[in-house]
Amino acid sequence: MSTQMQEIVLASRPDGAPTPENFRLETSDLPTPGEGEVLVLVQYMSLDPYMRGRMDDAKSYAAPVPIGGKMEGGSAGKVIASNSPHFNEGDLVFGPFGWATHAVADAKMCRKLDPDQAPITTSLGVLGMPGLTGWHGLMAYGKPKAGETLVVAAATGPVGSMVGQLAKSLGLRVVGIAGGADKCKTAVDHFGFDACIDHRAHADAKSLKDAIKAECPKGIDIYFENVGGKVLEAVIPLMNPFGRIPICGMIAWYNAGGLGENAGGAGLTAPKLWRTILVNFLSVNGFIISNHWDRFPEFIREVAPKVASGEIAVQEDITEGLENAPQAFINLLTGGNTGKAIVKVS
Repeated sequence: MSTQMQEIVLASRPDGAPTPENFRLETSDLPTPGEGEVLVLVQYMSLDPYMRGRMDDAKSYAAPVPIGGKMEGGSAGKVIASNSPHFNEGDLVFGPFGWATHAVADAKMCRKLDPDQAPITTSLGVLGMPGLTGWHGLMAYGKPKAGETLVVAAATGPVGSMVGQLAKSLGLRVVGIAGGADKCKTAVDHFGFDACIDHRAHADAKSLKDAIKAECPKGIDIYFENVGGKVLEAVIPLMNPFGRIPICGMIAWYNAGGLGENAGGAGLTAPKLWRTILVNFLSVNGFIISNHWDRFPEFIREVAPKVASGEIAVQEDITEGLENAPQAFINLLTGGNTGKAIVKVS
């Protein structure tokens, strides 16, 4: 067994969009697990938009990664040493192992994986945090009803594709928004959406709004919000009375820095947004999925069989090599991935 490991740390805080210079690959001695801990060989690690927020030194629901600190994230791998009665060497686990080839973690923070139930990569996407986000947000706050119309952006990502597929199975008309004709084709052909609109084909929110309106002749009952930006501006005027807007992210604004606080140029002013919410009796619910982990067992019981049967389709975008994680993450933030962004580490 190797006596050394590698990890990617935050070298500097980005000013706008991250660059490769904001990251640094370091080599160190392999750690030894303490009491109640496990040492894990990381096989796959997740890349997710929320990680951009961790790079900023701004007040949020979680502390930022310190300069020189390991980039945070969920990973799946194999236990190679255990000081916990709950895990044996060879067990496959998911945990907060970060951007690294190896990691020591408290066994209480790890979850055993069953490769016979589903490939372990699904613990990073469709059967992990993103899938739970889509399922919980839609069911708890979207309150879908057959015959309604739902719009979701980032339609081929792990959250958007989960939302769209679940809504479709419940009898809703599902319209996706994605960046590029190929992604739109994937949303319809692979994930079963009724339609998908390429936001890159529209120079402004008004043009995008007209395209969305054409695909939503009865208006929009549920907008699952995960991007903000031009899409939000286009959707808001089309919301039906008593519509619902679950909010789990605003990726279009993350690279502005300050967790989006520095984003400018949005045509949707606060008074206009607030008035639309008021006069249309809209329900807007922001949520952070880490506050709802108690629902994870229920989510797995309901969704895992649908993944196994193919009722819920899966698409993963896998990059080889830990050293390539920074560029894959930079690509993710500009829509360069198709499907769940994953790095194969070993």
